Amino acid sequence: MGDDSEWMKLPIEQKCEHKLWKARLNGYEEALKLFQRIDDEKSPEWSKYLGLIKKIVTDSNAVAQLKGLEAVLAYVENAHVAGRTTGEVVSGVVCKVFNQPKARAKELGLEICMMYIEIEKAEAVQEELLKGLDNKNPKIIVMCIETIRKALSEFGSKIVTLKPIVKVLPKLFESREKAVRDEARLLAVEMYRWIRDALRPPLQNINSVQFKELEEEWVKLPPSAPKQTRFLRSQQDLKTKFEQAASSDGVDGDEDEEAPPQVDAYELLEAVEILSKLPKDFYEKIEAKKWQERKEALEALEVLVKNPKIEAGDYGDVVRALKKVIGKDTNVMLVAAAAKCVVGLATGLRKKFGTYACLVVPTILEKFKEKKPNVVQALQEAIDAVFLTTTLQNISEDVLAVMDNKNPSIKQQSSLFLSRSFRHCSPSTLPKSLLKPFCAALLKQINDSAPEVRDAAFEALATALKVVGEKAVNPFLADVDKLKLDRIKECAEKIELAGGKKVAGAEKKDVKSATKTAPVAEAPPAKPAAPPKKAPVVKAGGPPKKGKVAGGAGAKGKKAAVETKDVVETELSDEACEEKASAVLPASCMQLLGSSNWKERLASMEEFQKAVEQMEKNEMPCQALVRMLAKKPGWKETNFQVMQMKLHIVGLIAVKGNFSKTSALVVLECLVDKIGDVKCGIKSKEALTAIGEACSLPWTAENVVSMAFAQKNPKNQAETLSWLANAMKEFGFSGINVKAFINNVKTALGATNPAVRTSAIALLGVMYLYMGTPLRMFFEDEKPALLTQIDAEFEKMQGQTPPAPFRGSIKKGGQDESEEAEEPDDEGGNDVMDLLPRSDIGEKITSDMVSKMSDKNWKIRKEGLDEVATVINEAKFIQPNIGELPIALKARLGDSNKILLQQTLTILQQIATAMGPNIKQHVKNLGILIITVLGDSKSNVRAAALATLNAWVEQTGMKEWLEGEELSEELKKENPFLRQEVLGWLAEKLPTLRTVPPDLMLCVPHLYSCLEDRNGDVRKKAQEALPTFMMHLGYEKMFKATSKLKTASKDQVVSLLEKARTNMPAKPAAPVKAAASKPAGSVKAAPASAKPQLSPACDESEECVPDSSKPDPKKAKPAGAAAKGKGVIGKKAPIKSNAKEEEDKSGPIFTHVPNGKEQRIKEEKGLKVLKWNFTTPRDEYIEQLKTQMSSCSAKWLQDELFHLDFQHHIKALTAMIEHLEDEKDATISCLDLILKWFTLRFFDTNTSVLMKALEYLKMLFTMLSRENYHLNEHEASSFIPYLVLKVGESKDVVRKDVRVLLSMMCKVYPASKVFTFLMDGTKSKNSKQRAECLEELGCLIESYGMHVCQPTAAKALKEIAVHIGDRDNSVRNAALNTVVVAYNACGDQVFKLIGNLSEKEMSMLEERIKRSAKKPAAAPVKQVEEKPQRSQGGNPNVSLMRRPPLEEVPSKLNQSRSQNVHPEQSSPSIPREFQLDLDMIENDHTRVSEMPDLVQHKLDELLEPVLIPEPKIRAVSPHFDDMHNSIASTINFVISQVASGDINTSIQALAQIDEVLRQEDKAEAMSGHIDQFLIATFMQLRLIYSTHMADERLDKDDIVKLYSCIIGNMISLFQMEMLAREASMGVLKDLMHGLITLMLDSRVEDLEDGQQLIRSVNLLVVKVLEKSDQTNILSALLVLLQDSLLATASSPKFSELVMKCLWRMVRLLPESVNNINLDRILLDIHNFMKIFPKDKLKQLKSDIPLRTLKTLLHTLCRLTGPKILDHMTMIENKNESELETHLRRVVKHSMDQTSSKSDRETEKGANGMDEMASKSKVSDILAEIFKKIGSKENTKETSDEGLTELYEYKQKYSDADIDPFLKNTSQFFQSYVERGLRMIELEREGKGRVQSSSSGISPQSADTFVPSSTATAPSIPTNGEEVKPAVYLERLKILRQRHGLENNSKQQEERSHLTSLLSKPSAPTVASSTDMLHSKLSQLKESREHYHQESNQSHTQSSSTTSSVTNLDDLKKRLERIKSNRK
Repeated sequence: MGDDSEWMKLPIEQKCEHKLWKARLNGYEEALKLFQRIDDEKSPEWSKYLGLIKKIVTDSNAVAQLKGLEAVLAYVENAHVAGRTTGEVVSGVVCKVFNQPKARAKELGLEICMMYIEIEKAEAVQEELLKGLDNKNPKIIVMCIETIRKALSEFGSKIVTLKPIVKVLPKLFESREKAVRDEARLLAVEMYRWIRDALRPPLQNINSVQFKELEEEWVKLPPSAPKQTRFLRSQQDLKTKFEQAASSDGVDGDEDEEAPPQVDAYELLEAVEILSKLPKDFYEKIEAKKWQERKEALEALEVLVKNPKIEAGDYGDVVRALKKVIGKDTNVMLVAAAAKCVVGLATGLRKKFGTYACLVVPTILEKFKEKKPNVVQALQEAIDAVFLTTTLQNISEDVLAVMDNKNPSIKQQSSLFLSRSFRHCSPSTLPKSLLKPFCAALLKQINDSAPEVRDAAFEALATALKVVGEKAVNPFLADVDKLKLDRIKECAEKIELAGGKKVAGAEKKDVKSATKTAPVAEAPPAKPAAPPKKAPVVKAGGPPKKGKVAGGAGAKGKKAAVETKDVVETELSDEACEEKASAVLPASCMQLLGSSNWKERLASMEEFQKAVEQMEKNEMPCQALVRMLAKKPGWKETNFQVMQMKLHIVGLIAVKGNFSKTSALVVLECLVDKIGDVKCGIKSKEALTAIGEACSLPWTAENVVSMAFAQKNPKNQAETLSWLANAMKEFGFSGINVKAFINNVKTALGATNPAVRTSAIALLGVMYLYMGTPLRMFFEDEKPALLTQIDAEFEKMQGQTPPAPFRGSIKKGGQDESEEAEEPDDEGGNDVMDLLPRSDIGEKITSDMVSKMSDKNWKIRKEGLDEVATVINEAKFIQPNIGELPIALKARLGDSNKILLQQTLTILQQIATAMGPNIKQHVKNLGILIITVLGDSKSNVRAAALATLNAWVEQTGMKEWLEGEELSEELKKENPFLRQEVLGWLAEKLPTLRTVPPDLMLCVPHLYSCLEDRNGDVRKKAQEALPTFMMHLGYEKMFKATSKLKTASKDQVVSLLEKARTNMPAKPAAPVKAAASKPAGSVKAAPASAKPQLSPACDESEECVPDSSKPDPKKAKPAGAAAKGKGVIGKKAPIKSNAKEEEDKSGPIFTHVPNGKEQRIKEEKGLKVLKWNFTTPRDEYIEQLKTQMSSCSAKWLQDELFHLDFQHHIKALTAMIEHLEDEKDATISCLDLILKWFTLRFFDTNTSVLMKALEYLKMLFTMLSRENYHLNEHEASSFIPYLVLKVGESKDVVRKDVRVLLSMMCKVYPASKVFTFLMDGTKSKNSKQRAECLEELGCLIESYGMHVCQPTAAKALKEIAVHIGDRDNSVRNAALNTVVVAYNACGDQVFKLIGNLSEKEMSMLEERIKRSAKKPAAAPVKQVEEKPQRSQGGNPNVSLMRRPPLEEVPSKLNQSRSQNVHPEQSSPSIPREFQLDLDMIENDHTRVSEMPDLVQHKLDELLEPVLIPEPKIRAVSPHFDDMHNSIASTINFVISQVASGDINTSIQALAQIDEVLRQEDKAEAMSGHIDQFLIATFMQLRLIYSTHMADERLDKDDIVKLYSCIIGNMISLFQMEMLAREASMGVLKDLMHGLITLMLDSRVEDLEDGQQLIRSVNLLVVKVLEKSDQTNILSALLVLLQDSLLATASSPKFSELVMKCLWRMVRLLPESVNNINLDRILLDIHNFMKIFPKDKLKQLKSDIPLRTLKTLLHTLCRLTGPKILDHMTMIENKNESELETHLRRVVKHSMDQTSSKSDRETEKGANGMDEMASKSKVSDILAEIFKKIGSKENTKETSDEGLTELYEYKQKYSDADIDPFLKNTSQFFQSYVERGLRMIELEREGKGRVQSSSSGISPQSADTFVPSSTATAPSIPTNGEEVKPAVYLERLKILRQRHGLENNSKQQEERSHLTSLLSKPSAPTVASSTDMLHSKLSQLKESREHYHQESNQSHTQSSSTTSSVTNLDDLKKRLERIKSNRK
């Protein structure tokens, strides 16, 4: 017992290691309980048991072991670190558990293995289980097989790797133990479920009886594909998906998964090595003279190549031997045998055979001349098998070479091979650059004399058309006649592509079968012509013989291709032409065409021109007309005037008609003949340009140049070249056939006439702009003097950008731009290289030269190399065919003589430069060997090899080098030189790539071994390369690859991976499309133009401060900071990279990635990435964010954002501030990432970064609020908690900014949810944070009422009340203040809600409530009724007006308490401490931050009669225990129910509101709630549209009823103009969107009362248009039209209905134009025209939008006249749209129309001239007075003197008109003059001055209390709708009404009284919201009647209080003006 008590006291981990089994058993039991109890998988507790887990598994005591296994299972399931123990634990399970007799132990062991797989350790588990299969104990083997089987069954073949299992399966079938064989059989059956027939080949060699049994079992299996039933931790989203599929009917799912998954059997096979098994005399026999010996050799080889998978090796000699047999053997039987061997090799080696493909393909193609079917079929099989090992690109040159062969069989078989090859291609692997030469060759063959050649060509073209689609192929079929086109299309319809797809780009279902057939080369059909095909048709300029022209025009000038439909117009006879011409030309014109009198001919031409101008395009017989022009004297016309007319008419016909190439050929020669004419040359050039537009420039230019040089006239030649140079600039260079011009240009350069030479050189200069340096290579043989001139011209063009083309396809429309963008390189830079004349040096590489290079004597080898170098140098540019040279050079790369080796490398470098991009096909057989040379011990050799390698890569790109296993095989070699050079090379090249082939992953294991290499240089280079590998492969993949390393190695590599992760470079950004065509200046202009937007004077307010000479210092700060930041960058940047950096930083900083944010949210929910939740940010979070941001932010910005130096963060923030306004959409699209980055900054200690961050965040949230954006849960949860942390910051300045941010947060995120985050913040250990959070909570309750408390008011207040007992004084005060706010909101009910407090705490609370009640109120607290007006967008929780600054909170709270508890104490007098220095505030236009304080004061309530509330008992209802104590809150509550998801709730709420709206005396209670109500209504409309209508369970009658209620309510509302006008623009836009969507909803029409419903909606829309605020509704419709035209998904019908509404508004304009804010409407039209310029509107399918806009503008101009031009004040940059131009044009037009009236009026005016003269003196006097008032140099006294003089002048001459002097002045000046005159008038009458000496009111402001329509804020020429959300405008209107600025005194009194009633304590709470609403309204009505009676009595006593009232009135007006200035 003593022993027991001793070990019982030990900790668990010691018990688990105790020598007593009982102690261990007890320890395991306790450990099991502990493991089940720990919630956190990352708890440090787990690490204590890491070393014990294996010991537990291998426990020697069976009883203890059993319990220990349970504990281990719990550990593996719950511990984060369990993965580290996988190897040792599974090994222990295999050896010590699987041999146990107890079934439970084995069951637990199996479950542990499964759990390890679940936690992502499948590979390690499988490795240990496979080791277990070698155990001698059969029980262990059986259990291992069973575990593998179960893992496969549950996790599937994607998790459990089948290849190693397939390898050991045959061995298991040979076991002596029946149990092992049976289990192996079950495993084989399970594997068959997953991979089907792919399992057959590996099991072919097992016992036939066993195989037969297996087949019987396999047959019984269901045909449906198996499904994964257990999932890895990372597959939880997949699990959810499966579960949802299982819970549904699953019909669709079954259909989708009918076909079992396809696995390539090749991957499961073991490769067989055959080279060593070849007979020793194989090479002798295959060249033997006797055919029998050759046959023996081939048969031996054929047996070996039948192995389905062959090991890689050097098969060069074998392939060359087979090639020789195929090419030269006379015995056709042996040719067929050799072809079969090629098939076997290609099939067994697959991609590894690609190296040898270019050796055998030419030979096989040449051998197709053989007629015997069996030989042809064998060759077809061979070439098809070879094709599958390479790409069409690599063998294209060989195929094209035989397409022109004279032998028809070769041509036929080549075409059939292409047809079969195309079927394996896709649009991406068959680009236009590859398709173009093939199409050109095949087009020749469709005209071949041999029918079989034609058929094969048709089949190939049809297949190409089927694969890539008509759009891609049509440009190459431009000149094919209709019959042939139809045949190609007919063939295409019959074609079936690989995988049975009938259409290009067919459904992805078919891909599965395609993949099945792809791996194995299938024998072609016996009848080669059988396969079907497909073909497209498009016209593109260019005769068939000129492939380049046709292709160029097709690829780049697609629009031109479409336009030239009648390219193949037949040539008409003269009679037919005359007949057609006479039908369209006047008879007189036809008769006089050939007149001998030149004047008659001229008249005829004029008639001809007039007739052409009036013809329709489709009616114009172009060919007939141009032939008529050629009628005698035709083009030999001697009169230059007639000739000019003729040339002009040719151009006119080309522009206006369907001008064909046939018509063009009629006139081209004469145009060229006249191009040099002094008088007619210009017209001739114009006509040529017009023909170029009609028939494409490439075709026109080629014909024109050839015609010009066929003549002898040097003037014509010079002018032709000049025209072409200019045309190239106008049309662009696309499609130009350079080769066609080169010879003519060379002729011109050699001309004797200097003008021709000059023109030729000028043309070369233009071509140089587009082609660059390669152009010079064509002229290197010219004389030195001429070459100098050419170089000088090129020098002039150096650095210039080609001008943007504006003719041709560019001009005709951009409908094909997207197509051009797909393949930017096809016709671009590579084409220039293709144009260079290349020599075929294949024949020059003689066998003698090759044998020399392989001679034993090094001197002879050198001779051979020298000869090769000479051949290449002479050729300059060579074709890919270089004969046997690759084989010879390959041998020399291993030469022992280093000099020869270096010479070989130099030759390879020359070959790369000479061959250009075509060198790609030699990469695998020659290029890879260059890498091998990098392992040479001599540094100079390695340097030469690296230079050669880079020369090759420059031509080929990196993709070819990284594909396949070759590179990884090189790295595998343990040569330190090779490794360090290759890794250094990769480290340099990989960062420049955007994508890499997946084969790069093969290099990773060797990279890891290099990290541990003995050689220090290798390790260093490997570490440098590591981040570059990671940037492409990702950390996860590379980390996963470490699982196969030994533990010691793994730890080291993982630490290096972590280090590399921080240094990982970002991927290079995708090149900006079309950047090349833009001038460089245009790019740099963008940021410059963005800068002024940073600091507008009215960025935040509704109205701008008029005095622009004093910029707001706060506003200017960001711009200043930005400038400063830029200066710093400029200073520090190195001189070299400065320009580059500027260029890099010129683009956008954020990129909009469609659905990027949604995808990130989905990934985080599915746990594919780390959830953004941490106490301090770990490295993996930072890396994750960096990776996510790489796709949507500029590289330079990302480097700055994640730099270790804080200065870089400031630079990044400066840039972000600069770009914020310009990149709103992009910023919002990656908002989640931006906010996450700021959370990282919250953990920084640097204050400057923090302040900059907060500055940006304030701007960001202002923008979001303005854009009506609402944060989603993902964004809020990853940002707000960290922002709340900073509210406890020790620095006041930071805390203050954070509080401002929290207040702004409620504009973009529901306040109730912000409340939850703040509640979490109150649990912090930081007392400052707790206090600030509590203060914030108080403000939320104050602003939003008790319903903001979450989860319930009771729970929230209980938690808040806990802090009343806090140790920290500030926390206690904050908690007390918050509870007092709650008390003010719900009265004594708060004591129930806060629960039990200690006596001390309760006394503190009561004392605080009393104290707050005693203090006099400075102003009443914000009323609940205002809340709806603050709602913004679609979210009623969002507040627009927030609480005062932090330091004023306690007094504010106290004031509000005083107001609620003792309303009788409120008094109009204002205590001294709350008075404001109004003059100082009024003149200070900078203090924007104080604005919210002013908004909260409702000074009209100071005039209310003080009523003592009746004592009442508060009845607590179950629903309204803490809210709804006034009409406003009741209405709020009812409105919130309108948007309810429950139909009945919504209907009830609508009925209650309808009852209010139908009673006029109650309806005004809805004032101020209109926006909120409309928002709730259209949210309900959206809900019905998206949810209810689609829900079949809902009764449609209920939906109709709900619709009826909504429409009825709306009609009631919009019948009352007073309420209707409160609706803001944004809300009206959404409402109209909802109503129009409802009208277009086809589902509504199907309802029983659907038609009636739609008629009601029509009526409602009319009401909305008529009764709403006309500015708001017109603005809303314009924005809605703009959005609908931009939206691709929007239906045309929608836009049409919006335009109908606009037309109706236009009809209403004459009545409403005076009430409309024209400035705002013109701003909206300006924004519309900016997005939709006139040209873009014309491109729309319908012209109605353009007409609508024109009508609207015309009507506005007609109604307002020239004054409309004065209403463009709100448009900052008028040049951005055509609005001003259009308005001026319309005004001018209307002025012209009225000019006749003006003339008549002038006569009348003449009589009054004498009177005018007498008044001229008067004008001089007034001009002098106005000069005094308005001159900037004058002082205030002078201005006052001027005003006084003006007043006296008006008194003296009462009829004097001063309007002409005011008309051209600003609104501000006019207001100033009017105010001044009124003020003087009041002074002289002895009124209006305030007698209080303390108030100090200045004369300038004294006028504001005069009740006059002009008494508005002086600085408000504009309405601020566009700057602030629409709701602010509504709020401003209501405030103005309440403060008497727009109503008469009676209305003001009524409004004041209404406000006072709504603010008083309510009657006792009633049981329902309806009753409460009714009682409130009744009380309101009675009180109003009572008040009217009292007010009549009190009128007589009012004189005594005039002074006080005037004082208050003055105060109120002045505060109003201060508010206006702030905004």
